[in-house]
Amino acid sequence: RRERARWDLADRTVLITGGSRGLGLLVARELTREGARVAITARDTGTLTRAREDLAGQGTTVLALPCDVTDREAVERLVREITQRLGPIDAVVNNAGTITVGPVDEMSVEDYEAALATNFWGPLYTIMAVLPAMRVRRAGRIVNVTSIGGRLSVPHLLPYSVSKFALVGLSEGLRAELAGEGIEISTICPGLMRTGSPRHAWFKGQHRAEYAWFSVADSLPLVSMSAERAARQIVDALRFGDADRVLSLPARVGATMHGVFPGLTAELLGLVNRLLPGSRGPGRQSPVGAGAVKGEASTSSVSPSVLTTLGDRAAERNNQIAFGQTP
Repeated sequence: RRERARWDLADRTVLITGGSRGLGLLVARELTREGARVAITARDTGTLTRAREDLAGQGTTVLALPCDVTDREAVERLVREITQRLGPIDAVVNNAGTITVGPVDEMSVEDYEAALATNFWGPLYTIMAVLPAMRVRRAGRIVNVTSIGGRLSVPHLLPYSVSKFALVGLSEGLRAELAGEGIEISTICPGLMRTGSPRHAWFKGQHRAEYAWFSVADSLPLVSMSAERAARQIVDALRFGDADRVLSLPARVGATMHGVFPGLTAELLGLVNRLLPGSRGPGRQSPVGAGAVKGEASTSSVSPSVLTTLGDRAAERNNQIAFGQTP
């Protein structure tokens, strides 16, 4: 059955949200090598321009359009423009995401709203925009890049995990409901990956200490996986229409343990939480953007350092920093 579902990706039109850097850009590179027509979107036009120039060398059609996926009307305009310029959208990779790191005492309601706006509503808006045409053709594939944080809620990532749990539920439910219409929905749950993305994450509370543990964990080879390998697995899931993939061995072990021994994993995560930086005290919540500091402004003697070497190199390769900047 899996072999019958195999797609030749050449000449397919694929939309990738959050495709200008990191994992999204790596997926776009893989798809252009397969001969697909790729449309990438992100909010920052400068990063998009560099990504388009990066991808143009593959010799296939690449369209780079700015869009904020939290804006439903903007997403609908995006889908219409891609369809007009490249033809019907055959597949979507919902990859755009945001993350805020810090203890629960530092998080406000606005942090949860912001996480859901990008990580849940953004994919939903995109799916709703492409679905009518896919239903008419009775063909289409949608890959939702969620997270192991959508299967196992990790301390200091609560708004992120909440939004990813919501996306996992949407993705799995849609697959069941659309299976008879020729539309395949794939749920991808990566663990830590060496994409170089921590510099674009937001940190609250003791932001330098939070950035240190997060960026180090995101770089260590035994804990994190190569983002290039993750991108290849995502494209492979798209090719075969796989229902579900958990990427990296640590993520698979964590998801399996939590499924079988949820009480034990809850206890273990409680112990992990004690090792993480503390909050500044109850009642110190501030709106998102106020009190949150970007990773690139949260450096310390620990990060960048030899411990983050692999992540820093990935940042240079994956358009996470502009030419001439240092990690």
